[in-house]
Amino acid sequence: MAIDVQILKERYINSCRRHCVLPNPAILSVLFKAKVKKYCQQVCSLEISLDHLKDTDFPPLLDLCMELDDSEVEAVDICNKSLYVLDGKYALLLMRAINQKLRIVDLYDFSFGKNFSRDISQRGLTCQVLNLRSSHFRKLNMMGEFMRIHTLNLDFSTKLTSFQEDCFTCMPNLKCLSLCETRISNLWTTIAALSKLPSLVELRFQNWSGCNNVGPFSASSSRKPDDKTDSNLPNSVHYGGRPSMCVGEPTDYNSSIEEVLRNLFVVGNMGVNGDEQSMVEDSSDDSELDSPNPLQEHGSVGLLSNVFSSWNRQADPQNENQNEEESLQGTFTKHIGDIELKYISYHASPICFEKHYREYMIASLPHLRSLDNLPIGKIDQERARIKFSECFENLPYQRKHKENIVHMLQKREIRASQTHVQSPGQKSSSLYGKSQHFYTRSLCAAKMGSSAWPFLHPLSVSGRNLGGESRSFRPRQFEYHPSDSSLMVFGTLDGEVVVVNHENEKIVSYIPSSGAMNSVLGLCWLKKYPSKLIAGSDNGSLKLYDIHHTRSMVRGIYHSAGSVTFDEFDQLTSVHVNSTDELFLASGYSRDVSLYDISSGRRLQVFTGMHREHINVLKFANHSPSLFATSSFDKDVKMWDLRQKPIHPCYTSSSPRGNVMVCFSPDDHYLLVSAVDNKVRQLLAVDGRLHLNFEIASTGSSQNYTRSYYMNGRDYIISGSCDEHVVRICCAQTGRRLRDISLEGRGGSGSSMFVQSLRGDPFREFNMSILGTYMRPSSRSEIVKVNMLASSNYAKEHLDGQQPCPTNNMGG
Repeated sequence: MAIDVQILKERYINSCRRHCVLPNPAILSVLFKAKVKKYCQQVCSLEISLDHLKDTDFPPLLDLCMELDDSEVEAVDICNKSLYVLDGKYALLLMRAINQKLRIVDLYDFSFGKNFSRDISQRGLTCQVLNLRSSHFRKLNMMGEFMRIHTLNLDFSTKLTSFQEDCFTCMPNLKCLSLCETRISNLWTTIAALSKLPSLVELRFQNWSGCNNVGPFSASSSRKPDDKTDSNLPNSVHYGGRPSMCVGEPTDYNSSIEEVLRNLFVVGNMGVNGDEQSMVEDSSDDSELDSPNPLQEHGSVGLLSNVFSSWNRQADPQNENQNEEESLQGTFTKHIGDIELKYISYHASPICFEKHYREYMIASLPHLRSLDNLPIGKIDQERARIKFSECFENLPYQRKHKENIVHMLQKREIRASQTHVQSPGQKSSSLYGKSQHFYTRSLCAAKMGSSAWPFLHPLSVSGRNLGGESRSFRPRQFEYHPSDSSLMVFGTLDGEVVVVNHENEKIVSYIPSSGAMNSVLGLCWLKKYPSKLIAGSDNGSLKLYDIHHTRSMVRGIYHSAGSVTFDEFDQLTSVHVNSTDELFLASGYSRDVSLYDISSGRRLQVFTGMHREHINVLKFANHSPSLFATSSFDKDVKMWDLRQKPIHPCYTSSSPRGNVMVCFSPDDHYLLVSAVDNKVRQLLAVDGRLHLNFEIASTGSSQNYTRSYYMNGRDYIISGSCDEHVVRICCAQTGRRLRDISLEGRGGSGSSMFVQSLRGDPFREFNMSILGTYMRPSSRSEIVKVNMLASSNYAKEHLDGQQPCPTNNMGG
């Protein structure tokens, strides 16, 4: 027979006597309320607040909880709201003692410390609802068993940036997830993690709250935890604040979002039982952001336009200016017929500001029924599917479905065997007629489809083998070797030039600074003479080095044989050698360009006034020795031909913002132009006509210097900016986004590295290197190698989470 509540109370008092402590009035009150609920034929539950407990109250309370399995108590809820609570280890013991009757856990994680969070994530809990707001998680890895959980709230976890690869694998029944005001920003890794939740129907990264011109409304009334209902599937899901839209209510999912809103007037906020206002205020006051809130930094215009992009055109166009003005204040007004709807977004995570965020999430999670409190209907799903196909690539090279890598290898071997035994006059079947190029691309697609987390590895090179010295380098610019797949050269902020084997991380050649403190901003290998390279520094120094004659330091003496010094180019930012290794150009903080002859070491000519502002980067064509392009902060990109004495350009193409850099595609068919703040365009090299405009969202910063290069030949482009910690990969033929790679830091703050420069590996498909920068206590930078065809949790283990160091716009 089940132990009734009165007997539990008596046993609790006896336990207090044994432990020589007074019974806690709050516990006695909890038991009394449970008895009343039982009398009123309600769910007999205990609601334990840790705010009213001291460490001395724990032993008798633990004795009480050990007997709950055999009692008439049906459920136990645990919560806290204050900073001064029971010791974290006691709270964990308490929750584990309650076992299967644990229903709701509603805690502010910062009250208990990191060990508390780690224990929960690794061992799991038996509760059905877990509200762990303001948690210490930085990279979420909920590996423990959470078999009964249907609702998880991690709002205001301002250090949370991403998910571990195996996160959420033990939450088969999770239906509702809230991640408001976190630092999550990567669409691809987020979807890869959330796709492991088969029951997920309600997701929130921000709070959309709405009201009409009369006043706010509630989407639906939520049931209290005490109501008799199936606790495994509540009619209304509880989060940390206000009730969500009612998941159990019948909804016409053939309707579009505006039709649903026409009927509802507003979609209510997700919530958890408890005082709604205090949740929002307490969480906001007690959470410290290590970086600016995106909603405050950018306003809500971009986010709001994403959410309403699919039905903007159906609204009253006369209200467009008014709506934009209101959205700057965090509101958005829409007129649907004679109904005026106003929406306000609260506590948005950075992922909400990604372009086409809503469409991407809906298309990638087909079972989702509510996103950010807005219902999802069939029309919304169809719109999202169309937008996804227009703007994103699910797999490389437009592959539609993930294929098994072993299966692909088997098909390739069968094709090779079939080709070997095929008679000369026999035609290849469609199965065996695929080229080697086709299988290479298919293998890349299969490998990338297996994981959204690429392998990141820092280039670990130090000066320990340089004459006994122990020192670290501060790279500022780097270049892959054009013909030796193992070599890379980088120049440092201290004026050094270092050639390394980036495969075994050994120094091949080291060239110290040539004089006064300077930064190496220009590097370029010669193609016909693969041991030679040009290096230029911001102090104007220009030298040609032969790495076969500049060996590593021996007994403290550096050998400088094999170097050629050219006339200086003051405030240099860029150098580039032509395709025949006869000439090279230099540009910098001036409107002039200098032409040098490599064989004689002389400066041949200075072309003056080529732009109205300084020329940051110039590039020779890869196959035409006389053609070169210049990019300037005067917003112009110009093509020049040395055969025509570059007084007038072949053509000029203008960007909406100042140009940071330009480069040719490997076959010289295109020019890739990168302007300030993610304005990236691809031009036809023959006449400068616009071929493709990569729709990358702007940040609004005039100091966000963007650099872009080709990868996999001319198949893809990679783009990164100095104010952002993400590298974007886009198809160079369609502009569709393939993936984003986040450079995440390590440490308590969860800050990120920021992109200073980047290059695609010319020898390896979907490989690149990124020069990242950060600081604390002093400016640091390092080169990170990225392999998108392999998977790793490297970012958690290596990169320091530190604030970005100031970056400049010099060089490529």
